[in-house]
Amino acid sequence: MPSLVSPPQDLSLQPNHAWYLVHTKGRQEDTAITNLQRQNFRCYMPMLYVEKVRRGKPAVVAEPMFPSYVFVQLDTSGQGQSWSPIRSTLGVRELVKFGGHPPKVDAELVNALHEREQLQQSNPQALFAAGDKVIITDGPFAGIEAIYQTTDAERRSMILLSMLNKPVPMRIEPGQLRKCG
Repeated sequence: MPSLVSPPQDLSLQPNHAWYLVHTKGRQEDTAITNLQRQNFRCYMPMLYVEKVRRGKPAVVAEPMFPSYVFVQLDTSGQGQSWSPIRSTLGVRELVKFGGHPPKVDAELVNALHEREQLQQSNPQALFAAGDKVIITDGPFAGIEAIYQTTDAERRSMILLSMLNKPVPMRIEPGQLRKCG
């Protein structure tokens, strides 16, 4: 599911603040972020960019790196904004706690996740990689295993199909393939 909420450009910590983790209700990450931001909490949800088949065609889709979890920046001084509204925020299940206390998340980890997200956004994870075993799911060769080779200029998949113990190259729509295993 693509995120409707864009991540903040600046993930630097405000004075007397630290990152914490919020557990959201299932598939309600965007709802939680929207409602936390309305209460002036800074939030971040790292995303993965992967190629998936949509309506029979490959498309790049943004998905949460950690489904049902969002990072939130909270005041640690005890003098700033109260944390209590978090638990009743629409889309939020609870603030993650260990032994009854929410642990701080290292700011360097949050920054590393953000850097990885930025790199991965410009080079999304491909649907298939050369050498992957695939199964043809539709058409006259449905159910037959093949080896994925590459994508041609028309975005069709090039596969090697074994016929009579001889590899035969074939072009097929990516929506007609499924990765084995």
